[in-house]
Order: sequence, then structure tokens, then C-alpha cells
Amino acid sequence: MRMLHLGLRVTDLERSLAFYTALGYAVLGSVPETEFGSLTMLKLPDDPFVSLELVHDPARPVKDTGAVNHLVVQVDDLDATVADLAAGGVTAEPPADLGPGMRTSWLTDPDGYRIELVQWPPGHPAGMTAADFA
Repeated sequence: MRMLHLGLRVTDLERSLAFYTALGYAVLGSVPETEFGSLTMLKLPDDPFVSLELVHDPARPVKDTGAVNHLVVQVDDLDATVADLAAGGVTAEPPADLGPGMRTSWLTDPDGYRIELVQWPPGHPAGMTAADFA
């Protein structure tokens, strides 16, 4: 069993697509009409699968982002990512060091969802494991 993707409701699809493509996501496909609204499937460059689904229904704008605490995106070079985002008009907080080689930065999408960018130390697995809590 594995998690496939998160469906995130957005108010303005074009504004959200501009933001998430600046962050590095690419559109893999879409489903125009569902009971939830239109669905736009996004993936990150190094991922073979969809990891984020933007759900848009003009009749149901985002009014509260409180149910989602934050999304996390792993990056290889945090400084380069923050600089690339700034060049694309997306502001991220200055990177913070959290321990040997672990760095983070935060940004907010157009609807107010918080996103944490994480750069793991060299040699760290691609995700969190039990070893991170030992």
C-alpha cells in the first residue's frame, strides 16, 4: 500500500498552475468535469507519478486552508530553488539550518496553503524514515 497523491482545492486554477509550475511541478493530465470539479494532475520532475491534484470548482472557492497544515517538497539545492522561485516571482522565506546538512524554507501558495521546502543532508534517504526519530 502507498499514498498516491493529495487533492488540493484551489480557487483560481490558472493562478495556482502558475505557482505550482514555478515551484517545479508539471501538468501530467486533467479530468475536466467530475463531482468535485475539474482535476489537474501534477508531478515533480524526478517523480514518475502524480503527487498533487489541483481540484477546481468556481462555485466552491477555498475559504479555509486550516485542514491542511502544510505540504513538503524535497529539493536538491535549497539556495538554488529559492533563487529560481524568486526569479519566477514566487517569494520563499530565507533558508534555515535545522541540523547537520538539513535545511528548510517556507512559502505560501495563492490560496494560503503553506509549503515547506526541505534539503536533506548528503546521504539521507529520499524521505523520512524511522532513523529520523531515533
